[in-house]
Amino acid sequence: MADPIQIGIVAGEKSGDILGAGLIAALRERYPTAEFVGIGGPDMVSVGCRSLFPMERLSVMGFVEPLGRLPELLYIKRKLEAYFRAHPPSVYIGIDSPDFNLRIEETLRSNHIATVHYVSPSVWAYRKNRIHKIKRAVDLMLTLFPFETAIYDEFDIPAICIGHPLADQIGFENKTAGARQILGLSQSEQVVALLPGSRVSEIERLAPIFFAAAVKTLRSMPKLRFLIPCSGAESRACIERALARCSIFLGEQFRLVDNSQQAMAAADFVVLASGTATLEAMLLRKPMAVFYRLAPLTHLIASRIVDVPHVALPNLLAGKRLVPEAIQGEVTEAAVESQILNYFSDPDAFEGVLRQFDTLHHELRKGASEAASAAITELLNRS
Repeated sequence: MADPIQIGIVAGEKSGDILGAGLIAALRERYPTAEFVGIGGPDMVSVGCRSLFPMERLSVMGFVEPLGRLPELLYIKRKLEAYFRAHPPSVYIGIDSPDFNLRIEETLRSNHIATVHYVSPSVWAYRKNRIHKIKRAVDLMLTLFPFETAIYDEFDIPAICIGHPLADQIGFENKTAGARQILGLSQSEQVVALLPGSRVSEIERLAPIFFAAAVKTLRSMPKLRFLIPCSGAESRACIERALARCSIFLGEQFRLVDNSQQAMAAADFVVLASGTATLEAMLLRKPMAVFYRLAPLTHLIASRIVDVPHVALPNLLAGKRLVPEAIQGEVTEAAVESQILNYFSDPDAFEGVLRQFDTLHHELRKGASEAASAAITELLNRS
């Protein structure tokens, strides 16, 4: 296909922005003069995506929370569809955000525009009837995890597992010493990273519990250090409020750091919210405990429709419980404290788990951005 071409691409949150930036860079190798237009965050914009709306306007979570934003989301959807009908792209790539992107993909595909969805919706876990909408909406599904392709094969939807870009980015070497040197920590210190989530709503639900548990842990381990990653003014303000409520003062014992991967790499043990960060901790070979807490109404709905044995990605990938996880009412100060103390009482007990982390890392390391670019190029050549 001759250059220049236009590629529509839309991401709705930070993780999608990172994936989109890698994909744009890989596609740029094949289509040097291509124009990328849609919605993206700072990473996508930095590699040449023209964003028609601020990405933050799409960033919503849960079953109930998006309802308050529905008029704005519908407005953006209409505007995007009108733009792409007036300026048809060679392909539209929706990155995650399925409730938003699948609707646009269905509309554009009915207008003979090729569509790709990057990051499988969790149809294997809940709202399984969405598979019929996906079949109408997408020409190609790109999944991050091997277990996700089975349902698409069952319904004759073209799907390829491209692996996860984090598995490409994070090497197999131990990063603890380097991270501690950067952060000014000695190699002998005992360090815990606390990651109560990336969204403000997550932080508000988990940070007070994590921080209060950390304070209680100090009664048994007074020299323990805690690293708390935070990026963005809103997240930082939320974390600082939670610290203040627990009467925690920042200093050597409790430190805020900008880089979450660096904090996890420096830690002996990680306490974190369920999400992509659990995959990152696994790839860094870090023992962890995972906690998941939703808004009450969202949890009520989820408990009725979600059919999945685990919430932590390492457990889903392994098909068994590799790391401890707790949800909703099980998420208590005592539970968090217990997991931290349990690890430090016998760190060697986790060696078998870390070996399984290595196996999963190798399975996910496929050169994701390049694999996605190759699959999209093949679709374009058939279009």
